[in-house]
Amino acid sequence: MAAQDFNTLSSGDPSLLRQVELIVIDSHRRLYAAEGKAWSEPIAYHWLRYEDPMPVTRLAEGLQELLRTRTNLDVEAVDKACAEARKRGFPN
Repeated sequence: MAAQDFNTLSSGDPSLLRQVELIVIDSHRRLYAAEGKAWSEPIAYHWLRYEDPMPVTRLAEGLQELLRTRTNLDVEAVDKACAEARKRGFPN
């Protein structure tokens, strides 16, 4: 996804970028819940360093970190985002 045109990634409602962002943020919320920690969106976005100018890279790094900690991901949401990416012609 990182090599794709940003305008393509951010088009649509919701955009593919937004779908992946929501999956990562929700997975972070699940991780904090499992650990008994207080959670908020600002905490998640700070953890993700989303103010960085490379949002796709930040999402990929965040997802990899969540996978390393074996966070319970919303598999249905991931499948939906992957199907949307294939529909738009992104490689697997």
